[in-house]
Amino acid sequence: MTPALPRRIARVRPLAPAPAYVSSPAASPDADTAQLPEQFFVANDAADFASTAGRTWTVVQSPFPGSRANAGSGHRGGWEPGAEVSEDSFAFLAPSVPANVLGMAHNTGQAGRDLPAQAFHKAATSVIGPGEAIQLPAGIGLVEPEAELAVVVGRTVKNLTLDNARSAVLGYTIGNDVTARRLQKSDELWLSAKSQDTFTPAGPWIVTGLDHTDQTIGVVHNGAELPTASTANLGWKVDEILVYLTSIMTLHPGDLVLTGFPAASTGIQPGDTVTCRVGGIGELSNPVTAAS
Repeated sequence: MTPALPRRIARVRPLAPAPAYVSSPAASPDADTAQLPEQFFVANDAADFASTAGRTWTVVQSPFPGSRANAGSGHRGGWEPGAEVSEDSFAFLAPSVPANVLGMAHNTGQAGRDLPAQAFHKAATSVIGPGEAIQLPAGIGLVEPEAELAVVVGRTVKNLTLDNARSAVLGYTIGNDVTARRLQKSDELWLSAKSQDTFTPAGPWIVTGLDHTDQTIGVVHNGAELPTASTANLGWKVDEILVYLTSIMTLHPGDLVLTGFPAASTGIQPGDTVTCRVGGIGELSNPVTAAS
């Protein structure tokens, strides 16, 4: 069987002001849904992301059926499923609204694999989208970005096996596991180091059908590319990570699993720009500001 070609799926918000009423009772039974910020899902099958075809997207139904947080907004003219929309007509959001955001500790090379698999939780409220600011609280000390291949879970799963783990994957996106190093040393659970507001940029889109086994990972800091690595340098691989995590907990549609950071990083400060790159997916860029 010929493998499916990669497709990009994105969660977006139209740039034009929303109509006064964007929902219909049939589309959204909850009266307060019309008050929520709009979100639509769009897809693109072009191989060249920068081409004209790569910048023209098709509105699709939510790829996370059954997930209320990831439901598309109600009716809006020109945004019905099947409609074509130009990339300059919307802003990319984080690719999903996750219930859980998980990362893998010490997951680099054989040294990481020689240790027992270990995960950490990041607050779902720490997730931001492309172009949104990473906000650094005063006095937080050294903060570093970590570019990571992130798995986007496509269905509710528990107790996966190596034989069926891949069936849980909708696709892959880029995650930035922003980490406060001083707090990481003083907080053995890493909550304060990794779950600060804005400390998990993700996006700009999900790529399905990606061969993720040997893709370049790296960070660009203020335009300067730092030494890169590869997803092949990860200790525990995607299927093994999903088997491990679902032996502990149920994963839900839209959940994000950050797989590890094998490349080089550097400290960031307000005024910087951080770009995370993962081969086959693209770039995720965010400015850095001081937290208000």
